Amino acid sequence: MDQLRALRYFVEVAEQKSFAKAAKRFDVPASSISRRISDLESHLSTQLLIRNTRSVKLTELGQHYYQQTSRLILDLDKQDRLLKETQTNPSGRLTISSMVGFGERYLIPMLETFQQRYPDIELNVHLSDTLTKFGKDEVDIAIRGGYAPDERVVAIPLMSNHFVAAASKEYLDKYGPPSTTLDLVKHKGLFYTTPQGNTPWLTQVAGEWHNVSGKTITSSNHGKWLINQAIAGKGILMLPKWVLQEHFDRNELVELHFDHPVDVTQNSNFAVYMIYQKLDYAIPKIKVAVDFVREQMRDKASQV
Repeated sequence: MDQLRALRYFVEVAEQKSFAKAAKRFDVPASSISRRISDLESHLSTQLLIRNTRSVKLTELGQHYYQQTSRLILDLDKQDRLLKETQTNPSGRLTISSMVGFGERYLIPMLETFQQRYPDIELNVHLSDTLTKFGKDEVDIAIRGGYAPDERVVAIPLMSNHFVAAASKEYLDKYGPPSTTLDLVKHKGLFYTTPQGNTPWLTQVAGEWHNVSGKTITSSNHGKWLINQAIAGKGILMLPKWVLQEHFDRNELVELHFDHPVDVTQNSNFAVYMIYQKLDYAIPKIKVAVDFVREQMRDKASQV
């Protein structure tokens, strides 16, 4: 018995709930599909399907077997595609998910050059701050700010994600600049919100960390709105320096400097990462994209 062929037939019948549709998918007679699955059931000494003239249903054991074998078929097909694509030029659909701020400032502008260099690659770009789940979200490359992900994926640091404090000249003239990080608690705060809540204002003094978050005036996960609030003099804001740099350059905001460090995390491993699955780097379209983004960001990161 060709067990792999039988498994493919079984998975297709389970999903289509029809021998006829499965037969059409594989371009074979429906009787061949039925015979192969009967052989599989005999081999397993288990009934997988309930057949009648109108429908095909999975048995309880058949449902469990389908859940396990369908994953195996998907993994096998992925490895088949991987092997074939390693022998070809960079081409096909490339899906990139990037956090919104990085996507707007860095990724989108550089992709025009990428498309000119690799015209056979179809770009599918999503800008979202939602965490990416590889395999489930069908993403080839993700760009996210935060901590280094776990060892199951490759994470290349692209640039620092260090947060800095900023305010408008109007706000500082009205309320006075904080002279130390501990003075921040006396000020009005504009807080960026993550799924874990507001990003706190933390400072390290004499080796100890302190939460110096000011009074919350506004909290949001919409960075542009928070920046506009800060420019309007509503409070002090903390966001990554690469996000705020253009507003410093235009004198819309003033970066606050202190004798002690201030940040939103005690973890020094905080950066913007490009993330992909290790095996996928062998796929030409992913390899050239990873190398291109890393190359483009070398100079940009040094400017922030």
